Amino acid sequence: MAEFDAIDALLAAARQETPLPPAEERRRLREELNLSRAQLAQALGVSASTVGGWESGREPGGEVREKYAYFLEGARTKLDAAAEAPADAPAPADDKPTEAERTAGVDDADVDVLPSSQPCVLCGQPARHQVEGFPQHLDPAECGMAAPVPAQPEKPAPRNGLRPPAPAGKPGRAASGVKVVPVGRRVQAASDTPDLIGSAVAAALAEHAGDVDATTAALVKRAIPDAMALLDQTRKGGRYDVVAHPWLPDILRRQSARGADQIWEARPKWSRPELPAGKHEITALDINGAYLSALKTHLPLGQLEHSTGNHHDRRRAGLHLITPPAWDHETVLPNPVGNRDEPGPLWVTEPTLRLLLRLSGPKYGLCDPPQIHESWTSGATEGLLEKFRIALKDARDRAIADGDEVTLEYVKAMYSKFVSTLGESNYNRELYRTDWMHLIRSQAFANLWWKAHRAYDEGLLVVRAMGTDELHVTGDWRAVFPEGRSVAEVKVKDTYTVGTDPGQPPQPPENST
Repeated sequence: MAEFDAIDALLAAARQETPLPPAEERRRLREELNLSRAQLAQALGVSASTVGGWESGREPGGEVREKYAYFLEGARTKLDAAAEAPADAPAPADDKPTEAERTAGVDDADVDVLPSSQPCVLCGQPARHQVEGFPQHLDPAECGMAAPVPAQPEKPAPRNGLRPPAPAGKPGRAASGVKVVPVGRRVQAASDTPDLIGSAVAAALAEHAGDVDATTAALVKRAIPDAMALLDQTRKGGRYDVVAHPWLPDILRRQSARGADQIWEARPKWSRPELPAGKHEITALDINGAYLSALKTHLPLGQLEHSTGNHHDRRRAGLHLITPPAWDHETVLPNPVGNRDEPGPLWVTEPTLRLLLRLSGPKYGLCDPPQIHESWTSGATEGLLEKFRIALKDARDRAIADGDEVTLEYVKAMYSKFVSTLGESNYNRELYRTDWMHLIRSQAFANLWWKAHRAYDEGLLVVRAMGTDELHVTGDWRAVFPEGRSVAEVKVKDTYTVGTDPGQPPQPPENST
C-alpha cells in the first residue's frame, strides 16, 4: 500500500547504534594502552572533556560513536593479544610521561607529589599531585570529571564597551568552578593586558565630542559590564577560572524580600568613649581605594563545602559560625567584629575570622581565640582578582598623575559597583557571588581596623573608625601614614577641634561623616 511506503523506507534506512562497553570498561581500555584523553580526543576530533564524559556514562552519537566503538574494539583486541603473548616477549615501551615530563612547565606554582591520592579541587576525582597546597591533576586531559555546563551564548558587547570579541567555540565554564592551567602554559603577566580602560575612555570622549560631564556619566553608567569585561581579560591565562553562578548555602540567601542574609560583615561604627581633658585637634583621614585594596583577599574557588568543629584551615576560605571572644579594649580600639546588639554565635567571613585569630595569637594577645562551630569553605587563593585589581590601580594612579578626572571617576565606579553588585542585583547578571561580596567588604573593614591599630601602636589617639574609609585621630598622623591620593596613602577629609571635659565623649562636626 502506497501510504506505507514512507514507513518501509524509514525502517529500511534505520539501523541500531553501534554497541559500546560500559563506561568503566571504556576508561580501562584507554588507560591500559597508556593513552591520555587528549590523545584519543585528537584522533576522534572531539575535546578531552568529551572523552571524559563518555568515560563517565554519557553516550556519543552519530559518526563519532562508530569511530569510538572502532577504537574500543581495536584496544580490546590489542590488549588481548598482548595478554596471550609469550612470557619472554620483550615488554612494550612505556610511553606514559615521567614525573618530570608531567610537571615540566609548571614553573609558577609549588608542585608536590602526594603520598596517597586525594580528591582534586577541580573535579573531585583522585589526584596524585598538589599545586600550591591543593590536590589536583597536572594534565588537563585527566581533569574535568564533573558534568560540563552547556556553553552560554555570549552577550553582545555594549557600544564602545570594554568587552573584546569572543573567540569562536568558546566553551562554557566548568561546573566545579575552577580550571587548571595546561602543563607548560604560563600565566599572562599584568603588563601583557591591553589597556581596555584607556581605550574605552578615548572612545567615549570621541563619541561625546570631548564633553567631560557627558563622557563621565556615560562611562559610569556602563561601569558594571565594563568591569566584567576587564575581569575576563585579566583572567586569561590564570590558573583558575571564575564561576559565575555557583550553588550557595541558605545562610547566603535573604531571609525576606527586603531583608538580609545571615552573614555579619563586621562593619565598624565606633567612637572613643572619652578623651583626656582639654582641647584636641582631630583629623578625619580618608582611606583611598578601600574596596580596591580589599580585592586582595582569600576567595573560595570551588563550591562551598560544609564542615563542623573548632578548626581553621588556612588553605581554605569562606564563612564561619563562631562565638566571638570578649573584647576588653573598647576605650581605645574598636571591636574587630563591629557593633553587635545581641550576644552569641554569628556567621562571619574569612577576613573577620583571620583578624580575630591573629589578634588572639602570641604576637598581639588582645583577646581569646574565637570558637568555631561550623563552616562553609572551599580551597582558596588570595590572588584570584589580583591582576584585575592591579589593572584598576594602575589606571587610577595614571589618572591622578595626569589630572584625568574622567578616568578616575570611571575606575572608581568600576571597582565599587563590581563589589556592590556581586550579590542579588539586577544590574549584574554575569557574576553572582554573594560570598565574594561579603568577603571583600569584610576585608575592607579589616583593613581599616588594622590602620586604627597602627595609629594606636604609633602613639596616636584613635577617636573614630567608620565604614571602610574613615579614621579620626589626634597627634602627628603624617609620621604614621603617607599623605596623598594613591591607594597606599591617605588624605585629609576634615579637621576639627573638640574641647572635652573628663568623661565627655568627643563630638565631631555635623559635616564629618
